[in-house]
Amino acid sequence: MAIISLSLKENNIKQMKKILAIGASNSTKSINKKFAIYVAQQIEDAEILIADLNELSLPLFSADLEATNGIPANATKFSELIEAADGIVLSLTEHNGMVTAAFKNLWDWTSRIEMEIWKNKPMLLMAAAPGGRGGTSVLGITKSILPYYGGNVIADFSLPKFHDNFTADGIKDPALNEELNQKIKLFQNAI
Repeated sequence: MAIISLSLKENNIKQMKKILAIGASNSTKSINKKFAIYVAQQIEDAEILIADLNELSLPLFSADLEATNGIPANATKFSELIEAADGIVLSLTEHNGMVTAAFKNLWDWTSRIEMEIWKNKPMLLMAAAPGGRGGTSVLGITKSILPYYGGNVIADFSLPKFHDNFTADGIKDPALNEELNQKIKLFQNAI
């Protein structure tokens, strides 16, 4: 019996990249979840994995709780989603200039599994907000600390005035749309 091995290149078959889309909010109407999924769908030849913070709920982190009960299953599940991904599209919600409590808690628990939770995966880091600043505070803060946790930010993008600028077909403002498309290309080239 002959064993036949064919490479993907020989068959012109493209391997699907796995993109993890995260809207860093536990709001059921999260604009950042919507935006992260939309952007992930723009990646060519990609399978989209979605991390929904409502499906990854966790008790508030404490060292005492960890000592008593160990790492919760949802933190492990999140770590496994990151591991399975070839790239991460993360869109941040801004609460008082910082990430949401739900996202920070998930980050805290997951860092107890491995400090470099983002595993050096290429990331497109974004923020969207109803206001004119587009979550630039949370975007800047998070971008500066991600490298300490294995974050490999390839590009970042802020979308201000979400409800005015975003539709199901994409971004209405031509300049913002072009900027986002350029960031998506940078990210896609890195995965």
